[in-house]
Amino acid sequence: MVIATAEKRRIFHEMHREGCFLLPNPWDLGSLRRLEAMGFRAVASTSSGLAWTRGRKDYELDRAAVLDHLAELAGATDLPVNADFENGFAEAPEGVAESVTLAVATGIAGLSIEDAADGRLYERDLAVARIAAARAAIDAAGGDTLLVARSEAYLVGRPDLGEVIARLTAFAAAGADCLYAPGMTDLDEIEATVRAVAPKPINVLMRGPDMRVADLAARGVRRVSVGGALAAAAWAGFDAAARLFLEEGRVPPRR
Repeated sequence: MVIATAEKRRIFHEMHREGCFLLPNPWDLGSLRRLEAMGFRAVASTSSGLAWTRGRKDYELDRAAVLDHLAELAGATDLPVNADFENGFAEAPEGVAESVTLAVATGIAGLSIEDAADGRLYERDLAVARIAAARAAIDAAGGDTLLVARSEAYLVGRPDLGEVIARLTAFAAAGADCLYAPGMTDLDEIEATVRAVAPKPINVLMRGPDMRVADLAARGVRRVSVGGALAAAAWAGFDAAARLFLEEGRVPPRR
């Protein structure tokens, strides 16, 4: 079955209205096909996972490469695809708007915009203006692409819950449909964030073996992603098998 882009976007919005859903992160068509077969209802790209397939580090790919990847993913599946769109490949709001317009044209169902670059947070007013510009670009293109606003404070060494909540609530007021603060792991902090931005939904990034989807859902989290974790696990398996081949002259059995 071939589902039109508008329908995928409608489905994706509907998924955010209640409950808690899983949003795994494929990094190529092979991983996408496996996740489809397992029964996941939507997927999200991963900037780190994509970069590793090109022999690069996270954030080293340019906008054109990422746009090509998004078009490939979105065109290959009936599942809604959420784009890890980094900082929008621009600092100025006008540049973010231009990038978002190009991303929407790839057929994605949603995209996230970060409030940091090169390990530093943008000043809050600029960060909010960037989300407003992304919102305006989406609206100009039809308005049905879901906008996710991310605060990278925890990932850049500024784990200030008050600042994160201030940013996320401002992003929500500027037009973000979903909010996200990757790196946050404390359940009480996550619940406080959920309450602060309600009724807008929150995404949480799974980090480490102690986090459980059921616990996040109980705190009101609407969607849970894994970022580059699946790609990292795949590369860890590759490394282990290659090392076994190098050092012992054998490989693990195929499954």
